[in-house]
Amino acid sequence: MSGQPNLANCLRKLRKNHQWTLQQVSDRTGVAVSTLSKVENDQLSLSYDKLLQICHGLGIHVTELLSCDNDPATNRARRSVSSAMSTLRQLTQNYDYHYLATDLIRKRMVPIHAFARARSLEEFGPLTRHAGEEFLIVLKGEIELHTDQYKPVRLKTGESVYIDSTMGHAYLSVSEQDAEILCVCSGSEPDMENTLLGISSLQIVDE
Repeated sequence: MSGQPNLANCLRKLRKNHQWTLQQVSDRTGVAVSTLSKVENDQLSLSYDKLLQICHGLGIHVTELLSCDNDPATNRARRSVSSAMSTLRQLTQNYDYHYLATDLIRKRMVPIHAFARARSLEEFGPLTRHAGEEFLIVLKGEIELHTDQYKPVRLKTGESVYIDSTMGHAYLSVSEQDAEILCVCSGSEPDMENTLLGISSLQIVDE
């Protein structure tokens, strides 16, 4: 469908742009040549784990692979329906992140469905800060927001907060289970999603 990334076209275009053979892509990613050939000929789809394996082997982010069909002239009519293919999970010591709509690049907003894991500032570590602003609403449970400018405040299910993200901040779960939250970050950076991914990748833990 027009405006939606096609994996076959994207993988073929990426490979040709780098002048890679199928064998070279196979050597880099560990994915069989026969599988890659079927994908490029639109005869086979890939699981999200296999897609990440290819991107990791090629040293690119999944959004870079799936952005080849995005025409800047049609970006005003973009649409992304959340699914496993457009969601990227990142598990850190403080949060279980699920980045949504990752098939769109250069977004003005970065939506993140997450679970707050840390229970204390000692466990959380240094406060997080980055460019832009963010809106957060608690979907389930209760959190305690700590910043370097205001007194801590507790937010229950359905309550929300809007903050300047350059201010040091931490969301702690104070409910029995990890609190479920939805956070939308915005900013003027052209690739804010990757900036946020880079910050959180410093705290990635094994599942």
